[in-house]
Amino acid sequence: MTTKTSEENNQVEMVPELSKKDLNSLFWRSFQMEFSWNYERQASLAYVYAMLPILKKLYKNKEDLSRALKRHLEFFNTTPHIVTMILGISAAMEKQNAEDPKFDESSINTVKASLMGPLAGIGDSFFWGTLRLIATGIGTSLALQGNILGPILFLLVFNVPHIVLRYILTGLGYKMGTGFLRKLQEKGTMGNLTLGASILGLIVIGGMSADMIILNVPLTIGSGDTATPVQEILDGILPGLLPLAAFGIIYWLLGKEVKATTLLIGIALVSILGTWTGIFG
Repeated sequence: MTTKTSEENNQVEMVPELSKKDLNSLFWRSFQMEFSWNYERQASLAYVYAMLPILKKLYKNKEDLSRALKRHLEFFNTTPHIVTMILGISAAMEKQNAEDPKFDESSINTVKASLMGPLAGIGDSFFWGTLRLIATGIGTSLALQGNILGPILFLLVFNVPHIVLRYILTGLGYKMGTGFLRKLQEKGTMGNLTLGASILGLIVIGGMSADMIILNVPLTIGSGDTATPVQEILDGILPGLLPLAAFGIIYWLLGKEVKATTLLIGIALVSILGTWTGIFG
């Protein structure tokens, strides 16, 4: 058990250690990472569900627990098979935050944002792009021959590696997080980590917005062979200018507390009308 002094009420609180049982709970709850996926914040609800037992154990004060829950309701998405590594790191950072009143709790989300993109790139290419194809090839070749082992081997070849890796990464993420944070505290470089993670997280989010938002204008200026596509002009000014503008507008509207459902309906209507009138292609 470790102690933490509360700045709000000047009382000494006991912060419990996270046990193997707590990490196992994190592992088992990670399997529903895509069960509650949504278009606004994607896997955030599932992330909170996985972290919930640990957060309840670390934060006995309702206000502290509420802040932690809201913290993990921010946008999150990565390959589900390796999400336990980030969950383990988050658990370590939450424990550090519960122990140290001077800990920068905003760094928890910045580290999550900086890791989800690179890990998604690795996880997607391996699990969806490689392992799934190998499993499908083995399973299909047997299934075409009428062999019942076809679907069985497909499930085993794909699921056994990711379940084993998911379990290993839970403990690895937690151990790496605790050891890494302790070293950063000793060297006083937590601020540099937060800044670096924030920059990397913004790059990841910016890359996702450019890749996931598709917006083209098929209009042309002039006629015949001399006609110049408007899209080429916009790309000459700044590639991805329209997706960036669309992202900025949505971000501004969210800042004005416009409901996500209203924004989704608005996006659908603008897209339909834009395509119907020929403005968007």
